[in-house]
Amino acid sequence: MGQSHPIGTKTILIVDDEPLLRFDLVDFFEAAGWRVFDAEDADQAITILEGRRKIRVVLTDVQMPGSINGLKLAHYIRNRFPPTILYIASGHVPLREDELPVRATFLPKPFDPHRLLRQLETAIK
Repeated sequence: MGQSHPIGTKTILIVDDEPLLRFDLVDFFEAAGWRVFDAEDADQAITILEGRRKIRVVLTDVQMPGSINGLKLAHYIRNRFPPTILYIASGHVPLREDELPVRATFLPKPFDPHRLLRQLETAIK
């Protein structure tokens, strides 16, 4: 049974197999006062989510190695952790609205992390 409401407020999980991009985003969100978790693939992300139910936001890349890609991860998260705020990013795979989970936002790469932060700060209030 999934959680019914988010517990953590400023918590984010960043899922991307590109280490430099992932580490830059981790540093950016930590500097903005967020508690940040990171994963290099969907399998690692699921392990983190199952162990830390306080994660409020997930930002995932689409194309990653592992058993599932970021889009399938986002659908899993929506089903298992319904209140999670989802952002799905890709620089290679444009996604149609009907491919996204309900209440998910697509971010074409490169994206402005400052703009994303402003959107998140508004969304979690």
